[in-house]
Amino acid sequence: MAKSARKNDEIRFIVHGDEAILQPLIAKRRELTDIVEIRHAPDVVSMDAKPSRVVRNGKTTSMWATLQTVEAGDAPVAVSCGNTGALMAIAMLRLRKAPGVDRPAIAVLWPSPRAGSHKVVLDVGADIRAEADNLLQYAIMGAEYARIGLGIDMPRVGILNVGTEEHKGRPSLQDANKLLEAAAQGDGFTHVGFVEGGDLASDTVDVIVTDGFTGNVALKTAEGTASLIRGFLKEAMMHTIFSRIGALFALTSLRRLQKRVDPRRVNGGVFLGLNGAVVKSHGGADATGVSAAIKLAFTMAKGGFSETLAQRIASHATKHEDAPKTQGDTA
Repeated sequence: MAKSARKNDEIRFIVHGDEAILQPLIAKRRELTDIVEIRHAPDVVSMDAKPSRVVRNGKTTSMWATLQTVEAGDAPVAVSCGNTGALMAIAMLRLRKAPGVDRPAIAVLWPSPRAGSHKVVLDVGADIRAEADNLLQYAIMGAEYARIGLGIDMPRVGILNVGTEEHKGRPSLQDANKLLEAAAQGDGFTHVGFVEGGDLASDTVDVIVTDGFTGNVALKTAEGTASLIRGFLKEAMMHTIFSRIGALFALTSLRRLQKRVDPRRVNGGVFLGLNGAVVKSHGGADATGVSAAIKLAFTMAKGGFSETLAQRIASHATKHEDAPKTQGDTA
C-alpha cells in the first residue's frame, strides 16, 4: 500500500483484518496517514481452506468483509492475495453473477512483444471446465477488457488449441470456434480462429480464451519460466570479472529487460462477470507485485470498468435473445 500511495495521491484504502496487528504496521508508514480506514475482521482464510467451508463459516474473515465492502458500495473494487477458490466462491455469493453471465472468468494481462503493450488471457483458474457457450462469453468479456483497459478498439480474439487447423481440438472448441466466428462483427472483435501456446508470446492476437485448467497451467508455467530466465541472466552476468564489467556497461539495458520479463509488474487477475470488481493478486507477491495489483484496481475503478462491462454483457445477451432463430435452433 505504501508503494502505491507514494505513486498515486488520489488513492484511498479500506483495509480488513485484525486491527491490533494492522494499526501499528500502518502507523509506521507516514504516506498512509489519513488515507487508510481499518475495519476489524478477526479471522483469515487459509490458503488450503476448502471454498465450500469458507462460504459456510467464513463470515468473520477479512476476505468476506472485503467483498461485503464492495457489495455495499463503500469501495469500487476489492484486492486480495488470498485463496483463489474461496475468493471466487465468496464473490459469487456476495456480488453474484452479472446478468447474462453463466460462468465468471479470471483474466490476466500477458506481456506482448510490443513495448509497453499486453494481451488478455482468460480463464486462468475460475472454472476448470468451459463449454462452447462459456468460451464465447469469455471472448466477449475479454474483448471488452482489452477495449476498456488496453485501448484496443477492435481486439483480435483467438481460442487456445493444440493447433491452428480448423479440424484440431475437442468438440467444444470446434463449436466455440463457430460461435465466435458468427458473433465477432456484431460484438466488436475480430476472430482469428485457433491459436497455439506459442501465440501467447506473439503479436498475432490480443485476447486468448481457454478453460481455467489450461489457462492456469499456462500462467504458472510462464511465471516460472520468467523467474528461471532472470536467474540464469543474473548468474551469467556474475560468472566472471569480465562478465561483471560487461554487465555494468549494459546495466540500463539489463534493467529494461528485467522489467519486461518481470511477472510482478503485471500481477493481478481480474474476476470478470460479477456485479463488482475483484482483483486477485498472486499469493506470493512482494511489494512490487501487490502495488501492480492495486494500480490495476485503481485504473478499473477510475474508468467505471465493472459497470461498462456489465452493460456490454447484458446488451449481448439481449441481442441474441431477440435474434431470429434458424431452423436448426431449438426453443
